[in-house]
Order: sequence, then structure tokens, then C-alpha cells
Amino acid sequence: MPRFNQASPEDRFKQVALIRAIGAGFASGNPSTLQEAVRQWLLSLLQDPSEKVRRYAMNALPKLGAGRAEERQLLELLQKSDIDRERKFLGQALNKIGGSATLDVIRNQGGRLSHLTEQRAKANLARQQKPSSIRLDATLPHIPSLRIHLRCRNGLESILTREIKDTTHKFRILDIRPGLLTLAPTSQFNLRELYSLRIFSTASFFLGTLPTTGERTEPLARLIASSENLQLCQALTDGPVRYRLEFVAQGHQRSAILQSVQKVYALCPDLLNDSRQAPWAIEVHPGDRGDWVELRPRLTPDPRFPYRQQDVPASSHPPLAAAMARLAGPFPHDTVWDPFCGSGLELIERARLGGVQTVLGTDLSPVAIEAAQTNWRAAHISGVRAHFLQRDFRDFMKLPGCHPGQISLLITNPPLGKRVPIPNLRGLLQELLTLASLALCPGGRMVWVNPVKIKPSDPTLVQDFQQTVDLGGFACRLELLRKR
Repeated sequence: MPRFNQASPEDRFKQVALIRAIGAGFASGNPSTLQEAVRQWLLSLLQDPSEKVRRYAMNALPKLGAGRAEERQLLELLQKSDIDRERKFLGQALNKIGGSATLDVIRNQGGRLSHLTEQRAKANLARQQKPSSIRLDATLPHIPSLRIHLRCRNGLESILTREIKDTTHKFRILDIRPGLLTLAPTSQFNLRELYSLRIFSTASFFLGTLPTTGERTEPLARLIASSENLQLCQALTDGPVRYRLEFVAQGHQRSAILQSVQKVYALCPDLLNDSRQAPWAIEVHPGDRGDWVELRPRLTPDPRFPYRQQDVPASSHPPLAAAMARLAGPFPHDTVWDPFCGSGLELIERARLGGVQTVLGTDLSPVAIEAAQTNWRAAHISGVRAHFLQRDFRDFMKLPGCHPGQISLLITNPPLGKRVPIPNLRGLLQELLTLASLALCPGGRMVWVNPVKIKPSDPTLVQDFQQTVDLGGFACRLELLRKR
């Protein structure tokens, strides 16, 4: 910074990218004293004779979490500047840090700042004063035309269908497609009742379809600003309604997003576009007869899986673990073993369904065992004996109290050989199947993810269910085997 300050105007002009680099480099993870020095330096550069230096400084300031003092200086520069490009970049900086002072300028003077800056300033102010949140327990009125999209991994549709029919009478299934179920509510409901279902990945409200040809930003803005969307958002939001617009699997679409959110604000000023910590996402998904527009609650962390305190590489996603647990079905006094327990999700999801007497988790990784123990405690499951041991699954007979025919359910998502290389994956899984036939009691089940289409050599292990499932870009078979 001192060297930049002492350089000639020509050298400063050539080295102007240093301003952005220093602003980004000290944005996080550095001593606060140095961060404050960088902030003061950037503020001093707003007075630099060079427009380019000023522009780079105003671009870097928001990265440091600028506040009211920085906002005032940017607004003062806005009043003085008669350079169109500079005013444009001042507006972009105020989009990120603008608040009450920016709104005062807009109300009093208008013209120099856009409607986008106005709604971003409102969103910034709302986020600072009263962060919005999703109301899980708010009851939605019965809207006959309302449709809900539940997305899941391709291949889990039948298990999710069974879960819906077994656990709730609030929703009726209208359509089933690969990775997508469309539901209609049959009565009043709240989001907590919808999120009692555990196998879906995301849930959203269907707002409508965009035309396949012609200009799309106007139809998109009308769907977002519709009375139905506003009614949903206001009923389910505690605080101002803020949303993020996303085009799913269609690239960034920055221009379309910018045009759309400005048109939405002109139609409905109560809906504020905000890319930071917005409780709602408006998502545009590719559809077969025009893109679908959906309203999705952004719930982080997922309220269905609060027990997931720790994770390990290559562990299962909770909805997949929930699907495996439901596929296993009921069994009185279940004794459940996961030979590759990872962070323990399959065991926890099976125990939550009831009827479990004992769970046993083994894994070679001490980090995995610690994560599984932590998650199990966080799940608050009572009346179930739980043992998590750092052991090789092939040492089953050496585990305390383990004998042939003792296990009623073996449930596991074994190493798949993708993120964690396995020298002889097929041989490892063949050993797993051999040990399963020994450990399972008559009538016992094995629910597992089969990545190599291997079959058990023991004829007493009979396949009851098989479905190919997409596990993030590669297909595996989810299988249920039963011991004769």
C-alpha cells in the first residue's frame, strides 16, 4: 500500500489491479488490524484524481464488509461525479452495501440511482435489521390449484411414493417422472408436515411455465410477482420477503436475472431480490414444454436432519440413507449392522423408524467412528443400544457378542471406488456378501448400494428388490436381499 501511494500516476494506473487484489486478499481470515488498514486505504483512494483508481477502490470496498461510513463516502462521490461509467460502478457498489442513507438519496433525488439499487438497499437494510426466516409451522390456506414439486435422486421415485402413502394423507400424487414427483395438497398444511417426508432432496411450489419461444423475462417477472407467489411468501416468511433468482442447469444467465428482478420490483415492491442469505429461491428448471418456474424454501441446515453434526468424505446423503432405511422395512427387535458406517446416517435413519433393539457400526476410520458417535448422540434416539467400533468388517466374528445368524438387518453404502480408490473393489464386495450370508439370521435383510453389479454366491441370499439409482453422475444398484 505505501509503495502504491508513492508511485507515479502512470505506474499507479498500470498497477491498478493491485487494489482489487488487496481488497479481496484481506476480505477474510486476516488480522482485523490489517483489515481496517486496508479499508482506510481504499477509502482514501476514493479521492484519487484517477477515475480508474477510484473505480477499483469502490469495487473492492464491499469485499471488506463496508458499513455506513463507506456508504456515505460513496454517496458523496456520487453527488460530485459527472462521469457515466463512474456513476454506474458507484451504483454497483451501493447495490452491495447501500442502506438507509442510499434510500434517503433515492427518495430525495431519484434519477442518479436505479430501481435495482433501491431494492438492493431495502434488502440490505432488511437483512441487517430483521433477518427473514421460513415459518415451518405457518398453516397455508387450501389452494386447489397449488402444486408441489418434490425432487429426488433418479431411481428413488418408488420409495418416495411409498413414504408419502405410508406417512401422510395431506398430499395426493398427481405425476411421477424420473427424479420428480408432483403433489397436490388435499387439505390445509404447513411446511413442517411436508418436511416430515425424508427421501426427497428439494421441495418447491410450482408457479408456472415459461413460453418456449420469444422474450422470457417479462413472463418470468409476472410469475414471480403473481398474487399466488406473494401469498405463499408472505404466509410462510417471518420478516421481509427476500428471494434469489437461479437458472438451474442453464448457466449463469446474469443479464436475464438482472432484467427479470428489476421488472419484478416494478410489479411488486414487496418482493426483494437478494443474493445473500435470502430465505427463498426462485428456480427456473428445464421442462419438456417450456421451463418451469418454482418457489423453493432455502432451509439451511435441513430441518429434517439436525443430527448431522459431523460428516466424512464419501458418506451418504441423508435422503439416500432415509430411502435405504425405509426399503429395509419393519422387523421386530431389529439388530442392525453397518459394516462401513461412515458418519452413521443409515443406522440413525433406520432407528428413527422404530422397532430397533441394537445398532452396530464398524469402520476402519477413527474419524468416521467419532462422527457416527457424535451424530448418534445428536439424534436423541432412546431405548436402542448403540456400539460404534473401529474395526475391519471382516473381523465380525471377533467383535464382542457377535455370532453367526445374529444380525437381522445389514444396511450399508460401501465404498464405491470413486472418491475413495479401492484396489480390488469387486473382491471387497464379494467378501461383504459372503460375510452377510453368515451374519444374517433367517429372514434377515441386506440393503446396500451395489456399484459393480456383483451377485451373492450363496443361494440363500435372494434378491427382493433392485433399482438403479443416480449417485451424483454414476449409476449404482440399490438392492434388498433376504436370507432364506
